[in-house]
Amino acid sequence: MKKLHLHWQILIALTLGVLLGLFLPDWAKHVEWLGTLFLRLLRMIIVPLVFASIFTGVAGLGSAGNLGRMSFKTISYFVFTSIIAIVTGLALVNWIRPGQGVDMGLSQPVEGFTIAERELGEILLNIVPVNIVDSLARADFIGIIFFAMIFAIFSTRVAEQHRVTLFQFFSALFEVMMKITLFVIKFTPIGVFGLAAGLVAAQAGELGQILQGLGKYILTVVIGLSIHSFISLPLLLKFIGRVNPLKHYKGMSIPLLTAFSTASSSATLPLTMQAVTSNSGVSKETANFVLPIGATINMDGTALYHAISALFIAQVFGMDLTIMQQFMVLVTALLASIGAAGIPMAGLVIITLILSAVGLPLEGIGLLLVVDRILDPLRTMVNVLGDTCGAVIIAKSEGEALKV
Repeated sequence: MKKLHLHWQILIALTLGVLLGLFLPDWAKHVEWLGTLFLRLLRMIIVPLVFASIFTGVAGLGSAGNLGRMSFKTISYFVFTSIIAIVTGLALVNWIRPGQGVDMGLSQPVEGFTIAERELGEILLNIVPVNIVDSLARADFIGIIFFAMIFAIFSTRVAEQHRVTLFQFFSALFEVMMKITLFVIKFTPIGVFGLAAGLVAAQAGELGQILQGLGKYILTVVIGLSIHSFISLPLLLKFIGRVNPLKHYKGMSIPLLTAFSTASSSATLPLTMQAVTSNSGVSKETANFVLPIGATINMDGTALYHAISALFIAQVFGMDLTIMQQFMVLVTALLASIGAAGIPMAGLVIITLILSAVGLPLEGIGLLLVVDRILDPLRTMVNVLGDTCGAVIIAKSEGEALKV
């Protein structure tokens, strides 16, 4: 009997997990640990994989001209697609107005979330790590990426024997981490089953009330994410990347399903790197450079979600934001999405920055707490999809022969 392809195994596991969570929630709690273990395995390999992949990607580019060109292309693409996502979200929320007429009893204070006391400028300063060992221990990916890039750049300026030794060491480390990744991938269906069962079991009792009270908000976010995924990104692939969007999307099924299950773009990174190189034909050098950066600073889905959420809360409180205030939402959402870590629930903390920037009550976060776990997997899928599209477009611009 022919073995099922991995993405079919994941789909079956996801379906079984949802059914178990809905109809046998008590049993679902006993298999939730499978998902937790799977997440721990993925997170175990992330830090060394990111550091090694960034180092080999940057050092492998060769000349400073190549490095500068690649960096400019990568950052420009991520900023451009994030702006497209935010503008899409703002246009939809102004048109649908999901918060108009909603009465959710917001007199209750929100516990566990306070105003982010740091300025955005201070957050941007934190790109430079004070202690790289501490950044590695805390999985501070922005600091890790910054140091890895600096370390790789200057490794090309030392004596030849040292440069070769460093490159060989980190290349070997990267190969070992990818071997471990491929081993962990084999357990993806089991992990997805446990995650889906536990999540559905936890939310099943409130599902009806959630959908009734916040249905228009959820619908607005879903429409926005769909427009970005099925219109904006394919158009970029078709007319800028000159590739076939359908072929590329088909090859990304495994990382997208994993992103949906884990709600973590960083945890999905190993699968994303493998899919982009194997299925779309992007070179390892380009994938190693673009994708880890994308998993950290490119959050199209999160940025879109931030923009819709801020205006939704304003509408619930009966506040009409001016064009300038909405522009502030755009800028803040862009900067916040760059600084958002690729882990579940990170976007919920970042939304405090946006609410503070435009003077909206932080009590509105209570609305987002109710449905965040429903929307988090969806926007993570869009984040990961945007990363893969970026890798393909940048690879094509570098003259690489792709499979799509």
